Amino acid sequence: MNDQERTELEAAAFRRLVQHLRSRPDAQNIDLMNLAGFCRNCLSKWYKAAADDLDIEVSIDEAREEVYGMPYAEWKKRYQKEATPEQQATFDKSQKP
Repeated sequence: MNDQERTELEAAAFRRLVQHLRSRPDAQNIDLMNLAGFCRNCLSKWYKAAADDLDIEVSIDEAREEVYGMPYAEWKKRYQKEATPEQQATFDKSQKP
């Protein structure tokens, strides 16, 4: 596999992951964080960091919209639920060094 093919495959996998996350708004970010250690917001930050590395101007809001498929505030209003005490405790425990 050459570098171009690798880049194309990685881009396709990223697009598939983003599409999957968009189709599963029931999968809450806190659940993703607790199970996998990353969420849509992390993915948005990584997207922004990659743009910065390549000197491509992308705001964090633009990166979030790329991942969420809509403005972040709209996604939160439509889909985000309050974390349960158990979810928050699991998250807090995972954040301790």
